[in-house]
Amino acid sequence: MQLPDAELAFKNLAQQILAADNKLFALVGIHTGGVWLAERLHQEMASALPLGTLDVSFYRDDFDKIGLHAQVKRSKIPFEVEGAHVLLVDDVLHTGRTIRAAINELFDYGRPASISLATLVDRGGRELPIAAQYTGVELAIPADKMLVLQREKSGRLSLVLHDKSLVE
Repeated sequence: MQLPDAELAFKNLAQQILAADNKLFALVGIHTGGVWLAERLHQEMASALPLGTLDVSFYRDDFDKIGLHAQVKRSKIPFEVEGAHVLLVDDVLHTGRTIRAAINELFDYGRPASISLATLVDRGGRELPIAAQYTGVELAIPADKMLVLQREKSGRLSLVLHDKSLVE
């Protein structure tokens, strides 16, 4: 299966966001890939607000089944969430469960005026009614595959496809 160029998908995503109405978005990236994207978007947008990050490990509804990820990162929201227009950023949108967890965690910090979602890849397969307002690329991926965003030391992004059986 030929995967799209992650850098081109990012450029498409960034153009969509920059062309959107002039809300002052507060960016929040979901660890790990979403944070990488949010960092780059934060620079592209020249945002005056600091960048926020979330690790949704403790908010996932499958926590009891899959256990805790070995490298839980600290969530950090260095701005007032109450009344903010938040742009939540993740790398791959699939079932919607990670986004649900992120929204739950975000509400622990306050009630935003709005939450929009930006994702590099929408691979379909939703289990929850969640949709991204900004998407770099839509891609049909078989259910037995996992799509992973990788970042090189240079900062260049790439997409890699794995068999789920090898990852679990």
